[in-house]
Amino acid sequence: MQQSLFSNGELVSLPLADAKVQYLANWLDNKTATKLFDMFVNELDWSEGEIKLFGKMLKIPRLQAWYGDPDAHYQYSGTAMTPLPWNKELLILKQKCERLSGTAFNSVLANLYRDGVDSMGMHSDDEPELGQQPTIASVSLGETRNFDFKNKVTGEKFRLPLEHGSILIMSGETQRYWQHGIAKTKKTIMPRINFTFRNVKVLT
Repeated sequence: MQQSLFSNGELVSLPLADAKVQYLANWLDNKTATKLFDMFVNELDWSEGEIKLFGKMLKIPRLQAWYGDPDAHYQYSGTAMTPLPWNKELLILKQKCERLSGTAFNSVLANLYRDGVDSMGMHSDDEPELGQQPTIASVSLGETRNFDFKNKVTGEKFRLPLEHGSILIMSGETQRYWQHGIAKTKKTIMPRINFTFRNVKVLT
């Protein structure tokens, strides 16, 4: 898709069947996005987590941090996430995402991709804690990385470069019908931070 489609300051819907995905490239101006990137990369409590894959615990190929309300516990791929308390800047960013998406969020997963080797495998955010039709707001800071979609039924693929200061909002049946991920690249690239704001339900 051409950059001009994303330059009018409004969310644009992506052409994905059975999904609702909207993108805005210049959601944060360059100065603000760069200031936030420099602050978050130095001040968030980053850790190298593990996931359970084929019965084995493996290092996650990126750094991550989980922030949220005190009861926003989350689990995926055998990893339990206990939320760290919001800091001021994360809380402001959350509130901006809420206003744009019309959805309340109680948590955020932050991922730091240090270079092109760091990646995110194809997956759907369909854990029970997120509900049947979760709304997820994804904010990108730093290096542009390709965000890949793949339809679970048809195999259709779609690639979108996520730019510095951009926001992507996934809702409706997106997680039911589509997977998404960040592939590795051999190119020499700078770090990228991604925030996925979400609402985790307290399961009883």
